Amino acid sequence: MSIYACIPARGGSKRIPHKNIKDFLGQPLISYPIKAALASGIFKDVIVSTDDQEIADISVKCGAKVPFLRDKSLADDFTGTFAVTKDAYSKIKEFDPQIDSICCIYATAPLLKAQNLIEAYKDFKETECDCVMSVCEFSFPIQRAQIIGNDGYLKYREPEFVPCRSQDLEKCYQDCGLFYFYSNDAMEQNKTAKTKPYIMPRYRVIDIDTAEDWKMACALAKAVTDLNYE
Repeated sequence: MSIYACIPARGGSKRIPHKNIKDFLGQPLISYPIKAALASGIFKDVIVSTDDQEIADISVKCGAKVPFLRDKSLADDFTGTFAVTKDAYSKIKEFDPQIDSICCIYATAPLLKAQNLIEAYKDFKETECDCVMSVCEFSFPIQRAQIIGNDGYLKYREPEFVPCRSQDLEKCYQDCGLFYFYSNDAMEQNKTAKTKPYIMPRYRVIDIDTAEDWKMACALAKAVTDLNYE
């Protein structure tokens, strides 16, 4: 299979300026997913899709390739990663018509390991699915979620589940925003109906959007390293 990794990394991050290349425990943040993708050995190339020349230069130093710069129209606050990945897929297909799948990996994934990608790719190859998505289990049963009513008081969103033991409730999962393996059909026909999960441990999942998230991510990364968590 001719599979590429695509790491979207636009230059216009507002809440954390230059987030994708900001120093994270001694290295640019984007270097971590680049190294994980390279170490997995499953990709023909690891490509960074960016509109920013500085990000491009740093990505190349980290071992990735930047064969094109992303159009500014795909680098605003509203364009999703699927559209960016599809754009990268189309551009890659121009110089490699044999491409048959692509993996979108987030630039803000410092805790991602090569082994996670290897395992997810194995599942992707062995099943007829459109996508394999990284997910993690919600830390608390979402059936017990509470909302604030118009009167200002808390109430259960689904009160019928209140009598149930937490261990009897169905497990629920969230998109943890780390990576997505997409088939050709997914890219060319916008088809992701058959999506399989790759379940990540929660201690390797952090969404970095704010300064507080950044501090939490640094603390978590240090803890994972110090405790030698696999």
